[in-house]
Amino acid sequence: MSQMPENIIEVNDLHFSYGKQKVLKGINLNIPRGKIVGILGVSGCGKTTLLRHFGGQLRPSRGSVKFMGQVVHELDNDELYKIRLEMGMMFQVSGLFTDLSVYDNLAFPLREHTNLPEELIHDLVLMKLHAVGLRNARNLMPGELSGGMERRVALARAIATDPALIIYDEPFAGLDPISLSTIANLIRTLNDALGVTSVVVTYDLSESLKIVDYVYFIHHGVVVASGDVAEMVDSKDPFVRQFVHAQPDGPIAFQYPSKPYAEDLEISGTTI
Repeated sequence: MSQMPENIIEVNDLHFSYGKQKVLKGINLNIPRGKIVGILGVSGCGKTTLLRHFGGQLRPSRGSVKFMGQVVHELDNDELYKIRLEMGMMFQVSGLFTDLSVYDNLAFPLREHTNLPEELIHDLVLMKLHAVGLRNARNLMPGELSGGMERRVALARAIATDPALIIYDEPFAGLDPISLSTIANLIRTLNDALGVTSVVVTYDLSESLKIVDYVYFIHHGVVVASGDVAEMVDSKDPFVRQFVHAQPDGPIAFQYPSKPYAEDLEISGTTI
């Protein structure tokens, strides 16, 4: 039996563009097995685009993504389907099926991807819901859930098939402080209890730094800094310092790149 690679994901010189707009401009990073890795950056920096390369939804313009030793963009449809079974995904907006109950949302991937009998699916669904504290909410509909409960159900569904990798895309967005802390603790606890690998993609710094083992900062389509949490908190890098300490001035500009404001006013016939 061949030895599995130390890194579950390896990204090498990854480039990608939407038309003429370059989004990823040479990303290099590794996701080691058994760890929680944070990928941080401001909105629009390319975090979600990077995630879509992990599962093969997008094909790189240049470079590669390896998952469990396989180059993702070289796989055919059957091979892609197979590796995606090893990935669990918690989406930005939970992504629950609104017309299915909480129970059926979790049962769906088990029914779709396995030949397990319904009795065993029942026990597995209750097990996953119990892990996130919502076993007795199994008969509720998504519209009856609070924001925090909805995220916890989405988390339970992400681990329903016991994947090797769990990806969390903006798991803390829009949550109240208690729900946010609960989700963060669940991510850490489940990662360690299940022995899986987790990727947390977010712009929420305070909670993510409490649970991750390693951090990558992305800006303008490249990795601008990386290291463990202590290194990042004490970093002298201007980008990292601005992001970590929420400073208004620094490399991250508030204004979208444009010509001087006065020139725009002159073009429109207005003088200042």
